[in-house]
Amino acid sequence: MTVKDYSSAEERALVRMAQQGDLAAFEELVARHRDKIYARAYSMMRHEQEALDLAQEAWVKGWQRLGQFQGDAGFGTWLTRIVINLCLDALRRQKRQRVESLEALAEESGGVERQMPVVAPNPTAGLERAELRQRIDQALGQLSHEHRTVLILNEFEEMDYKEIARTMGCSIGTVMSRLFYARRKLAALLTDLKKPDTT
Repeated sequence: MTVKDYSSAEERALVRMAQQGDLAAFEELVARHRDKIYARAYSMMRHEQEALDLAQEAWVKGWQRLGQFQGDAGFGTWLTRIVINLCLDALRRQKRQRVESLEALAEESGGVERQMPVVAPNPTAGLERAELRQRIDQALGQLSHEHRTVLILNEFEEMDYKEIARTMGCSIGTVMSRLFYARRKLAALLTDLKKPDTT
């Protein structure tokens, strides 16, 4: 296969070639999935440079572990799981380094919801799709990393409770509880963001 054929090759063929050491085939896979992997890292980390670093680390690990890829799920899904795990590890390290986490705050005050800042952007009538996405992203950024992560894994990665519990290293009950509070908080934030200005 010549270089110019890589862009039209099927993903499975590219994976097979990459597994045999074909770096150009792997580079084509990177080109196809780079944006999604970075977007997932950013949605979890909320920090551009950290997201770039973790996305890069995910690609390195993907190359190193390519022999383990069985093809049960799509390549993009497999790589997404790698970047999610790297983000979770990074978030756990950050949490250990922080003196006071949002979770501790929630336990002391009986709910993180009351501690959230009031969001009052300039409201607009009839939100465009891009604006709505931006507002959802803004609202996600105000959730604790545990609540944000469980929501991302369930809503965007379509993981079930059992998979999320395994990925996050917690019980299914904790997953259900976090998902409930995350959805409730997100809905409240989005309602605030869409509220018309009555003054």
